[in-house]
Amino acid sequence: MNSISANLNIMIKASEKASRLLIRDFGEVENLQVSKKGPTDFVTNADFKAEKIIIEELKKARPNYSIISEENGTEKNKDNKNVWIIDPIDGTLNFLHGIPHFAISIALKSNNEIVSGLIFDPIKDEMFYAEKNKGAFFNNHRIRVSKKNNINDCLFVTGRKSKKEFDFQYRRSGSAALDMAYVAAGRYDGFFQHELKIWDIAAGIIIIKEAGGIINDIDLTLTKDIDVITSSPDIHQKMMEKIDNF
Repeated sequence: MNSISANLNIMIKASEKASRLLIRDFGEVENLQVSKKGPTDFVTNADFKAEKIIIEELKKARPNYSIISEENGTEKNKDNKNVWIIDPIDGTLNFLHGIPHFAISIALKSNNEIVSGLIFDPIKDEMFYAEKNKGAFFNNHRIRVSKKNNINDCLFVTGRKSKKEFDFQYRRSGSAALDMAYVAAGRYDGFFQHELKIWDIAAGIIIIKEAGGIINDIDLTLTKDIDVITSSPDIHQKMMEKIDNF
C-alpha cells in the first residue's frame, strides 16, 4: 500500500467494519424482496446501523472531530476545523432493490477544504481513495481520469431527471459517490447532477481532483442542493457545451 495518513487509515478501518454489516444486510434484502412488508424499513435500519458503526470507529480515534452525516445531521465537537462527512449507504434505492451498486463514502474536511476521501463499494470490494497532494487510488493502484477527447467515444453519467435529453452516451447509475469515483478511475468520462447533498459528493471531490479531473467550485458549507459537474480536462469543454442548462 502506498503511504497513507493516520486519518485515512482510520477511515478505511471504519468503512471495512461497516461493510461487513452491509454485505450481510444486502443478502437479507434479496430475501425480503419476496415478502409483503418489503425491505424499506430494513434498509433504513441498515443505513442507521452502518452510520453508527462508522461514527463509533471515527470517534474512538478522533474524539474531538466534528461530524456531518446523512442520518445524524451535524454534530459540533471541540474541534470544528476538522469535520468527518459520512454517507453510510450512497445508493440506498439500489440497495433496497437488491442491486449491487452502492457505496460507503467518508471524507475529512479540514479548514473548509476536503483533504481526504474514501468511497468503498463493499459488494465489489472496490475502494477508491485520495489525499491532498498524494494522488488518487483504486485498490492501491494509482488512477487517472480518462484521456478521450472525442465525445462520441465517451460515456457520461448523471442522476435524477434533467430538463433535456443529451445527444451523447450516458447512464444513470443511482450512486453519485460511485459515479464520481468512476470518473476519477476513467470508467466514465464525466458526471453532472443537480441537487446533491454534501455527504454524497465530499469524498468524490478530492478523489476527482487528485486523479487530474476538473470539478466546478463547490460551497462546502452547504449541506444540500449542490450541483456538480466534473470530467477529465480533455473533454470538459465539449461536455459543457452539450449539457448547457441541464
